[in-house]
Amino acid sequence: MVRCDVCSKTAELFSKAVKRIFDIVLSVAGLVILSPFLFWVAWRIRREDGGPVFYRGERVGLHGKPFRIFKFRTMVVNAEKIGGTSTGEDDPRITRIGKVLRHYKLDELPQLFNVLQGEMSLVGPRPQVPWAVKLYTPEQQRVLTVRPGITDFASIVFKNEGEILSGSLDPDAEYLAKIHPVKMRLALDYVNNKSFFLDLKIILKTILTIFQS
Repeated sequence: MVRCDVCSKTAELFSKAVKRIFDIVLSVAGLVILSPFLFWVAWRIRREDGGPVFYRGERVGLHGKPFRIFKFRTMVVNAEKIGGTSTGEDDPRITRIGKVLRHYKLDELPQLFNVLQGEMSLVGPRPQVPWAVKLYTPEQQRVLTVRPGITDFASIVFKNEGEILSGSLDPDAEYLAKIHPVKMRLALDYVNNKSFFLDLKIILKTILTIFQS
């Protein structure tokens, strides 16, 4: 029994090491290959309203540790002071370039920096804002035992999240009622079945989803 426990822990540590190496290699490669495009997007954002290029909202990561996420800013400056954190595609705070970035999920690309810093992984449950995490049940808190990711099955299922929340008078309440329960179920499924091959499957599905948008 002891030997089995040791083998299991060794296998888990090996799996985590492989995942981390995979994250670092692909993040560095992605930043290098995409750098011309990333600089162009940054220029377009600055050109539109002169505001900051990145949105650095607070999110909750591994073991409940807070961190600042990197995203291309897709909304007007100080948007969080004007409205809630959940956003419909018709939200007037979204900028012109922001609509394009959101549609193709390109605003998420700067999170490769979060991956390099060890705050996120390429694949894992999407990181949530603090107020949403406070609503987690004991079972749902198991999601915090893995690094949050840039993409997961919920990102694919809810690729049209903005469309779902469009027209809502209270997007945050609508999100909690219609989207949050399903996202949590998918996140827990990932925690229970996580593997290197599952990560590859999610990455491939995410790429296909973007090109089919």
